[in-house]
Amino acid sequence: MNNFLSNRNLRALHRDFGYFFAGLIIAFSISGIAQNHRKQWKPDKYSYEFKTVATSFHFPKESVKKDSIEAFSKANGLTGFKQFDFRKDSVLVIAYKDADATIKLASGIAEINFWRKKPLLAQMVFLHKFNGNNWWIWYSDIFGAALTFIVISGMFLMKGRYSFRKRGWWLALLGTVFPLIALYLFA
Repeated sequence: MNNFLSNRNLRALHRDFGYFFAGLIIAFSISGIAQNHRKQWKPDKYSYEFKTVATSFHFPKESVKKDSIEAFSKANGLTGFKQFDFRKDSVLVIAYKDADATIKLASGIAEINFWRKKPLLAQMVFLHKFNGNNWWIWYSDIFGAALTFIVISGMFLMKGRYSFRKRGWWLALLGTVFPLIALYLFA
């Protein structure tokens, strides 16, 4: 057992796990950054067409019915209806598979955005958020365990004055402080 955990074997395992999961590490890192900024910009799609149209929607918001939404959708070539909601009682928002419409009930004016997926980034975001398949969940769990191994084994690979015991422990401790502060302030 001692021979298995030799520095040489630990380096080889650390290296090989790192190589094997490099693509997913990069994809999750990039899509994680994109997800952090999803309120400022849509990480998985971009607007390729925008138009403003007059509608028959007006106050009160209770007058908005499913059949009027279906008629609006058909008249404007919008398919893949998902849901509708009201913002601040005066704005109707309708979500579609590849579009969304924002309608100001005071004026009846609608702004329609048609969306396309951002190449590569949309697929990375999908992988980051996807949890609907058992094999992918298992693969993600293995990936998480491998990341844990990569981090822990990396802490023990360096020898001398830059080793974890001499220098790395306080950097690791410092790196842990920021998530703890965030949990204290925002959780």
